Amino acid sequence: MQKPNMKKGADKVVAPKAEVSFVFGKKNYMLMILGLALIALGFTLMAGSEDIFSSTKLTVAPILVLLKK
Repeated sequence: MQKPNMKKGADKVVAPKAEVSFVFGKKNYMLMILGLALIALGFTLMAGSEDIFSSTKLTVAPILVLLKK
């Protein structure tokens, strides 16, 4: 009687390959990365230059951060 899943002349049992499944699809992960990049860009724009009252800091950056939430 031959042992199942054994290669001839090998002492180790060869296990079947398990499929890797992710929670989300590739498109969802790409959208998640894009959203995180936009949020990081918004916070970087808020840190910005020395001008406290610039329109970029007061309007554009907060809109970018809140747009993806």
